[in-house]
This record gives sequence, C-alpha cells and structure tokens, in this order.
Amino acid sequence: MISFSAFAQAWPSSTVTVVVPWPPGGPSDIAARPMAKGLTQALGQTFVIDNRAGGGGNIGSAAVTRAKPDGNTLLITSSAPIVINPSLYKNMNFDPLTDLAPVTNLLRVPLVLVAHPSVPAKNLKELMAYIQTKKGSFSYGSSGNGTPQHLTSELFASVTKLEMTHVPYKGSAPAISDLLGGHIPIMFDSTIAIMPHIKSGKVKPIAISSAKRSPLLPDVPTFAEAGLPAIESYAWYGFFAPAKTPKDVLAKINAEAIKVMKGPEFQKVLHDTGSDFVGDTPENFGKFVKSESERWSKVVKQSGATVD
Repeated sequence: MISFSAFAQAWPSSTVTVVVPWPPGGPSDIAARPMAKGLTQALGQTFVIDNRAGGGGNIGSAAVTRAKPDGNTLLITSSAPIVINPSLYKNMNFDPLTDLAPVTNLLRVPLVLVAHPSVPAKNLKELMAYIQTKKGSFSYGSSGNGTPQHLTSELFASVTKLEMTHVPYKGSAPAISDLLGGHIPIMFDSTIAIMPHIKSGKVKPIAISSAKRSPLLPDVPTFAEAGLPAIESYAWYGFFAPAKTPKDVLAKINAEAIKVMKGPEFQKVLHDTGSDFVGDTPENFGKFVKSESERWSKVVKQSGATVD
C-alpha cells in the first residue's frame, strides 16, 4: 500500500493542465483525452488538455519544464521531443532527461507505411521501384521533424538508398490531411492515427514496422517479411511532470493514471488502434527513456537526419 504525504493526498486541489505538444486530433491527443477524462472522473478536479504545437513537440514540452512542480501542469507526448529531438536539434532550450520527471509510459504502437491510392504500387517492392523512377523528385510527409515517423522514414531511405525529400508537418493530423488530398504520396504513421483511413480505403497500407503483423492489419506484411529486417520501429506515448515534482505526487499520478488505463474507455483505445498497454513505474519508465534516448541518437547519426 502506497503511503502519501498530506500534499500528495490533497493533489489535485485545483484544475490540472495536461499539455499535449501537438495539434488536436493526433496520436498523442487520442491517448491524452481519455486519460484526462478518466482522471477528472476519478479525482473530482478538471484535467484540461492544452494543445501547444510547434517545434517538433519542443514548444509545449519546454513549457511544462518551466511550470511549478506541484502536479498541476503535466505533459502527455509522443517520444519525439523526449528522446529524438535532443540529437536532432542544435539548440534545445531544455534537457528532457533532467528537466522532466517520468510518470508512466502509456502505450506503444507500430508505424505503418501508407500511400495515397494514386501511387501505382501494391507492395513494398513495387513502391521502391516507383520511387526509383522519380530520380530524387519523390517526397514523403511526416508528423514533424524528429518524430519517430520522420526518423523511421529516414531509416527507410538510408537502408534502401532511395532519394526522398522530407515534408514535415506540425503533427499527424495536418500531414494525414495532405496525404488524403494527394499533396504528399506516402508517409509513416502510427496505427493510432492512420487506422480509420486504412479502413475507409482512403489510403493503402504497404508495410508495418513491428516485429509481428498487427491483428488489426493481418494482411499487411512487416518490413522484415518484405526483406528489410532493419526497419523495426515503434512510437510510444508517455506521461511526464516537471522535474522536482515530489516523488509521492508522481507516485499518486502514476497510480491514478494506471487505474484509468485499465478502464474500459482506455482499453478500447488500445484495442481500436493496435496499441500495446505499458503502464510502468516512474523508475522503470525513466530507465526506458534513457535507453531510448541512446538508441535514437544512434539512428539520427546513422541516417544523417537534420531539421535543416
């Protein structure tokens, strides 16, 4: 049984702001909204989503690092500003490893390479051959500089030696909008964001970045099955607080968040999006974040990716 201090027991004593450093409607938002709703219902205080997009997730994330460490300003974000951007951006005005306190990893999700229906390719081999015919004039979209979607695309280009131009967006929602409109031909995105459009037939899936096929897309091969085993990648979405937030407050947020995650509404999100439940302790999540930072730093260097 966890024993909380009087301060932790009283938390939350006022409205809590949950910053999502991406536009409304994106994958982080899809994870954050049922979490905010569940915490509001469980704790009797309002948890408000504040979408602060820009800078590849850096703007909203940095705002949380400057907030008072009292548990009333929290962050739910994809992995990009936490473990990728420090290696990608030359001038980060915060250090995610020291300026944020991990609460829990909410979920993990594979990425799908999808194409607009106008692209004349039904599988990865045909897509690669088609890109080669463009001789450097082929572009791909992503949810932003430094996102797993961007880095996985760069890894794909590096492994296959294909020439492609990156078109970054401020989140998944605007990138998908342009993909649906035929303004960009392909992109990687999480099953969270892209599944509705695959189901509707508005985009076609080419391959998935997980080690095994997704139950949601049983007919879509993994990259390993398609001959590219080096491309295994996941996006994850984590819960953070400002550094120096008292440990027992972090423990209470963690305990309440995991209760919400085990509830029917959040479980439905996991099922509908092909996501894996995580729900770990602050300590284990902190170790995972550090290992992920080291891993993606190597990928950035190997791919030669930059935000310039």
